[in-house]
Amino acid sequence: MAFSTQVKNELAKLQPKRACCTRAEVSAIIHMDGTLHLLGDGRLTLDIATENAAAARLLYKYLTDEFSLKVESIVRRSVLHKVYNYLIHIPDQPAITQALNEIAIIDDRSRYVPGILPRIVKRDCCATAYLRGAFLGGGFVSDPKRDYHFELATDNEVLAEDLSSLMKRLGLHAKISERQRNFAVYLKDSEEIAKMLVLIGAHTALLAWEDQRILKEMRGQVNRLVNCDTANVNKAVNAAAEQVDQIKAIDSHIGLEKLPAGLQEFARARVEYPYVSLRELGELFDPPLSKSAIYHRVRRLSRLAKSLD
Repeated sequence: MAFSTQVKNELAKLQPKRACCTRAEVSAIIHMDGTLHLLGDGRLTLDIATENAAAARLLYKYLTDEFSLKVESIVRRSVLHKVYNYLIHIPDQPAITQALNEIAIIDDRSRYVPGILPRIVKRDCCATAYLRGAFLGGGFVSDPKRDYHFELATDNEVLAEDLSSLMKRLGLHAKISERQRNFAVYLKDSEEIAKMLVLIGAHTALLAWEDQRILKEMRGQVNRLVNCDTANVNKAVNAAAEQVDQIKAIDSHIGLEKLPAGLQEFARARVEYPYVSLRELGELFDPPLSKSAIYHRVRRLSRLAKSLD
């Protein structure tokens, strides 16, 4: 099961404590997934299509229990994508106008509201509920094993701007990306995505997210350390190979026996142990040579070899 689906299934089981929060949540789902049909003479119908069964059940229950609306539910299966699609159809009926006004889909003059009416998110708890509904309607969060990404996708630019403002009001720095007439309100920072999961109430998903995030960061740190160690080893091996080449050049030009005793000793030791580090090479001498003494001899041999070119 996709991680986003797990989050949505968890959120759909939450029961808002306030009626205002329930209205905000349902308003968001309808704004994300709904299509309002104006039939003239004040008549309205509404269709909400979603691929999430839990969100469909939530809508059906709320619209029938709270507003006593006549609601038709249709389950369809996509042959191409092999997924189920749930259609909630609300036909024209006397109570529909009042219901849609209360959940801020239409205003007091029965005009469609493309964005978020301030009254539906007046309280922070309602703002949080709205974001929860927006995620149920059109949200995506990546599996934390992969790249960090959270988004709310809509084809409504006004709604996208309002969602971004709402997230910023709650301390989240959301950005908007336009994709072929669609708009994604997204977060990329792992800390902000974790904060978003806490806000909308996905606590079980958050634990799984944090576990994977910690594991991923630990693996990244281990890889960085291994890469650093590998780079240091390669650097040491290349330097040792260069020293051996310089010693061979000196030997072929003037002979190692012409060198001072200290340099002779170091040169023969380096040729005999070409793959050990300078620190380890210094420890082979009796008495052991200090780091500064070893580097001094390396520099002297390097200058001598370059003078032979």
